[in-house]
Amino acid sequence: MIDQTDERILKELLRDSQQSHRNIARRIGVSLGTVISRKRRMEQNGTIKGYMAQLDYEKLGYDLTAITEVTVSGGKVTDVGEEIKKLPRAYSVYNVTGATDIMVIGRFKSKADLSNFTKKILQTPNVERTNTHIVLITFREDFDILKDKQGTRLTLRSDKPAGLAFNPKRDASQEKG
Repeated sequence: MIDQTDERILKELLRDSQQSHRNIARRIGVSLGTVISRKRRMEQNGTIKGYMAQLDYEKLGYDLTAITEVTVSGGKVTDVGEEIKKLPRAYSVYNVTGATDIMVIGRFKSKADLSNFTKKILQTPNVERTNTHIVLITFREDFDILKDKQGTRLTLRSDKPAGLAFNPKRDASQEKG
């Protein structure tokens, strides 16, 4: 569980994950040691899963976003989901309730790219059918869960395949002071 100080540290990291520990301490009014120890604890316990650049996928040529419903047979939802998550264009894969079993969100450079992706899903054992929706307008795309009194968002992001990611378990040497 995180407390108010942890939350304030997280908000600062989400505002600018490259800022120094010293700057975070100054901005939230705690000691440098508090920021370093709490940040390290949150990295070690998995609250902070990593650090990632926010990319503009359209500027990278990924102009199509698709949401694909997948219906699975034989109770093999976990097996199918594990296979779909390996596909490079799938950046979110969810087991859901309702008429379908899995929802997949992916980004694509072309209709041919999307078509190949859909064919790969359909070739996966135990996939009965898919239903694909093309996103026309993105009104909001983030995983905001907390806001402070000024409306500043604390955004906890899911892992995404593209980005410059820092893994705290792998790169503990990248501490800033």
